[in-house]
Formats: sequence, C-alpha cells, structure tokens
Amino acid sequence: MELKKSGSQKSAKGPEENFTGNVRIDPLNSMAEPGRVSCALVTFEPGARSAWHFHPLGQTLVVTQGCGWVQSEGQPKMEIRAGDVVSCPPNEKHWHGATSTTAMSHIAIQEALDGKPVEWLEKVTDDEYHR
Repeated sequence: MELKKSGSQKSAKGPEENFTGNVRIDPLNSMAEPGRVSCALVTFEPGARSAWHFHPLGQTLVVTQGCGWVQSEGQPKMEIRAGDVVSCPPNEKHWHGATSTTAMSHIAIQEALDGKPVEWLEKVTDDEYHR
C-alpha cells in the first residue's frame, strides 16, 4: 500500500497544444505496471476546454465543482454539474471543459493501452465551443 499525501504531487498547467484557456492538472495517481489506471483533478477556468481527443480504453469524468460542457462528435453539447458522472466509451472522439462563464473541475479516470491513455486531436474551435 502507498499513501500519497495531499499536496505531494505538483500541479501542472494544461499543455497549450491540448487545451484552450487556463487549465490546471493535479495528478492523483498513476499506477505502476502492470496497473494502467491513472486519474487527475482537472480544473478549467471559464472558457477553458480540452482539444478533441479519445481514449483507447474509455474515460470516466466525475464532476466535483462548477458547471461545464461535454460533447461527443456528432452529438449535441451537454451541460455537466458537480455530482455528475460522465462515461466516455473507448475511442469516442469528445471534448470537455468549463462553460463560458463558470469554472468547472472534474476527476478524470482512464486506463492506458500500451502505455497510452489518450490520443489528442485538433483543438475545439470557438464556433464549436459556442454552438
């Protein structure tokens, strides 16, 4: 058993190539092999969002604060709020982030396939975000 004390892992800014706006990523865990589950608390400031992406083994989002949006390709954008749980199926192209006026935080849980938990794609345009 391992205990990681609160605040023992450094926060990171969401990389500009994968996010629009101010995003903070606080790692929660990363399992050593043969484990493949990782999770992080991700905080999006108003207007911030991920790029389009997919997860080879899917992803679960547990919204912890605020109000945000999530959208799968070809589907309408959905509002998400604290307490909501979003299940993203394997290989489903999607994005998520804060609304234009409200911050949002979620815990992102995903598994890696061959060491890779996510495949990043193009950024969400302002038109897509506001639609």
